[in-house]
Amino acid sequence: MSSTIQIQNVGKTFPLKVASGRNGGGGSFTALENINLEVKAGEFMVIVGPSGCGKSTLLDLLGGLVAPSTGRILIDGRPIAGPALDRGLVFQQYALFPWRSALKNIEFGLEAKGVGRRERAERARHFLAMVGLEGFGDRLPHELSGGMKQRVAIARSLAYDPGVLLMDEPFAALDAHTRETLQDELLRIWRTSGKTIVFITHGIDEAVYLGQRVAVMTSRPGRIKDVVDIPLEARGRDEDLRSDPRFAELRHRVWSLLRDEFRHAEGQERSRLAGSSAAA
Repeated sequence: MSSTIQIQNVGKTFPLKVASGRNGGGGSFTALENINLEVKAGEFMVIVGPSGCGKSTLLDLLGGLVAPSTGRILIDGRPIAGPALDRGLVFQQYALFPWRSALKNIEFGLEAKGVGRRERAERARHFLAMVGLEGFGDRLPHELSGGMKQRVAIARSLAYDPGVLLMDEPFAALDAHTRETLQDELLRIWRTSGKTIVFITHGIDEAVYLGQRVAVMTSRPGRIKDVVDIPLEARGRDEDLRSDPRFAELRHRVWSLLRDEFRHAEGQERSRLAGSSAAA
C-alpha cells in the first residue's frame, strides 16, 4: 500500500515567547510559507534546505504532530487531522522502547491496530528479516549498534503497513560506512514495499543518491524553491553511482539552488546573534 500526498498553500507560524515588561511579550515568526508540493504514490521524495528552513516542521505537519496555520495537507485526498497509522515516522533519534526487545519494538504499532499475538509475532519477524536483522529479535536496544537500532525503527514503521514513510534525517548520527549501507538497504526496502517515502536530509549527496525527486527549500521562511528530477536508475546496485558523471551534474544542480539559501541563512543567524548580544 502506498499513498499520494498533496501539500496545498501550507504555512506555519509560531508564537514567540519573549519577556517584555510585567506582562511578557508576544509576536510570532513564520517557519513555512505557501508550500505547494505533490508526492505521487510509491515515490521517493527527498527534501533539502539550509538549517532552520522548516524541513522538520514540514515533516511534523505531514505526521500530524502539529497543524498548519494556513493551507492543508491531504493523504489520498483526505485532510490530515492528527497522527494516524497511515503514516510511519522515523527520526534521527531511534525512539525505541529500551525495555522491549527488537521484536517487541516492531510489534508496538501492530498492538495499537489490535492485531493478534501470533500474527504480530509473525509480521514482526518478517520485517526484522527484511531489514537484515534476522536472529536479533531478542536483543534489547542497548545491545544493538546505532545502525541496527535504526533498522529496527524502520521495521517498526513498516510493520503496520502505513501508506507513507516519513523520515527526518534518520542516518545523520551514523558513521559514513553505516550510513551508505543503510541508504542501500532503504532503497531495497522501498523497491520491495512500494511505500511512498518523504525523506529529510542536510546531505546533497544523500539526497541525489536516494531521491527520485529532490525538493529544494529556501531559507526561512521556508518555501519550495525548485523540484529537481533525478533520473538515475542504478541506485543501490553494484555500480558506483556516485562516480557517474550524471550524479555529479545533478549534485551540482542541487548545490547551485542551495548556495544562495545557505548564505542567506548564515546572514539571518548573524543578525539573530547580534540582536541577542545587543539585548543582553
